[in-house]
Amino acid sequence: MYATVRTYASENGLVAGMLEHQESVKSAISAVTGFRAYDMVATSDGGAASITVSDAQAGADESNRPAAAWTPENLPGLSRPRPAHP
Repeated sequence: MYATVRTYASENGLVAGMLEHQESVKSAISAVTGFRAYDMVATSDGGAASITVSDAQAGADESNRPAAAWTPENLPGLSRPRPAHP
């Protein structure tokens, strides 16, 4: 098993929007081959952290693409998430 952890700073309502629609984010990421799990939680500083678990490193790496594409498609007008750890 491999995991991708993304952290997000609170900006322009982006984190709130992603948390509100996390099932939609999960749906986008779950199409990646080898997907196992996804979750997102709010952090004490107003940001968020997400984790995606996949069978193989390739799936964990590929999960970054739909995660990054989700925001402009679903929360237009908000800045793109900038994972602290790619």
